[in-house]
Amino acid sequence: MPQSSEHRRRKACIIGAGPNGLAAAIVLAQAGLDVEVFEAEPTLGGAARTMELTLPGFHHDFGSAVHPLAVGSPFFSSLPLADYGLEWIHSPAPLAHPLDDGTAVLLERDLDVAEAGLGGGRGSESPDGKAWRSLMEPLATHWTSLAPDLLRPAIAFPKHPFLLARFGLNALRSATAVARHNLRTEPARALFAGLAAHSFLALDQPLSASFALVLGAAAHAVGWPIPRGGAQFLSNALAAHLAHLGGRVTTSTRITSLGDLPASDLILCDITPRQLLALAGDSSASRLTAAYRSQLAAYKYGPAAFKVDYALSRPIPWNALPCLRSATVHIGGSLAEIAASESAMASGRHAEKPFVILAQPTLFDTTRAPVGKHIAWAYCHVPNGASESESEATLHRLEAQIERFATGFGSTVLARHVSPPAALEALDANLIGGDIGGGAINLRQFLFRPTRRTYRASAPGIYLCSSSTPPGGGVHGMCGANAARLALRDLERNH
Repeated sequence: MPQSSEHRRRKACIIGAGPNGLAAAIVLAQAGLDVEVFEAEPTLGGAARTMELTLPGFHHDFGSAVHPLAVGSPFFSSLPLADYGLEWIHSPAPLAHPLDDGTAVLLERDLDVAEAGLGGGRGSESPDGKAWRSLMEPLATHWTSLAPDLLRPAIAFPKHPFLLARFGLNALRSATAVARHNLRTEPARALFAGLAAHSFLALDQPLSASFALVLGAAAHAVGWPIPRGGAQFLSNALAAHLAHLGGRVTTSTRITSLGDLPASDLILCDITPRQLLALAGDSSASRLTAAYRSQLAAYKYGPAAFKVDYALSRPIPWNALPCLRSATVHIGGSLAEIAASESAMASGRHAEKPFVILAQPTLFDTTRAPVGKHIAWAYCHVPNGASESESEATLHRLEAQIERFATGFGSTVLARHVSPPAALEALDANLIGGDIGGGAINLRQFLFRPTRRTYRASAPGIYLCSSSTPPGGGVHGMCGANAARLALRDLERNH
């Protein structure tokens, strides 16, 4: 949007300096507004921060570690973030999935290599390579066109309706249904199940297949890279570009009431519905309508993450050596086992054999640990707000899963930092009960997140722009960018 002298006189305040808050701030600063971002924590970045959580010199990502949606984001990819120190590192394969027979199935970035690896090449009896290609190629080939439609409100009219309709044919189904209908071998089904499990949905629920399709297509289209130095470098690059545009970030400043903010034309909140209710105050003083407050109060949060960061003496000793080709490893065995794990989580129970997502960045980025040493980052899914008393048992289950596919893993551990749900929320108030996705994914919250108003609050000039708004969780900045663009349109309309 072109700058104007009128816009330069207007002011916007952003609450929260996570990727979405920074994205919103950049959009508004690009339009010429005077933008100030307020961050409660001493370090900006929200869930995209990097910290010394175990031992000195070991730099761990607090939240996100691998970023397919960041490198594939229509908004982030439009910014000159490399000018501010952001460098993407691609491991040879985006993803590895070890199996009990000592082998691993890999998600290769090149579709030809992926097809050959999954079968379906000349002389193969398995059609899974061709079936995988049939699922992923239309989405990966058209990623640049499809991503803007995927990363916006579900109720918005798409720019590419036929392409989105083709995606929706499988995306609206359950992961187990798509895997069993399209794939014949257990390795390929397990690979698809692991991708789908990022959804925090039971794999027999509708929409769970959509996560596998989006993440799989992203792997082929843009890869699953890590930022050199950690997720903090992505956040720092966003903040540096904002500063170049004249915006400001003030850290260690917790906003406890909307009245704490300077007078402004726009307030954008990179927070969840629960925080907005708290900042708005009680009903008699609130600028929000009673009906809207009631809708926010009814918003449902999703299951939680139980995360462990490791300082390691050496690389993880995977039984399947191909796992060393990937920065990301899915640990969970077969489709049936992963489905059982996610079903337990969705039912409010702890899985005996939890599905584990693990990142091993120092295989490809030696800046993250002392010479010769390594780090790893792993989490599994648990019920929201899972009790601290469950932590020891959950840790045992998580590490038993890693040891199952990497015999001797325990001997490599120099130190660990355990983050149960309450610890995650303590370091980032948006992670309610350990929910790292900004809210449960059900049909209502898929279509109307967090309410039918999506980004707009019921009070003029106030907007939500967190992962509790469309398109939801993930480091892509589109919640913030979409909200800020809507706010600018409203500002023009009202002046």
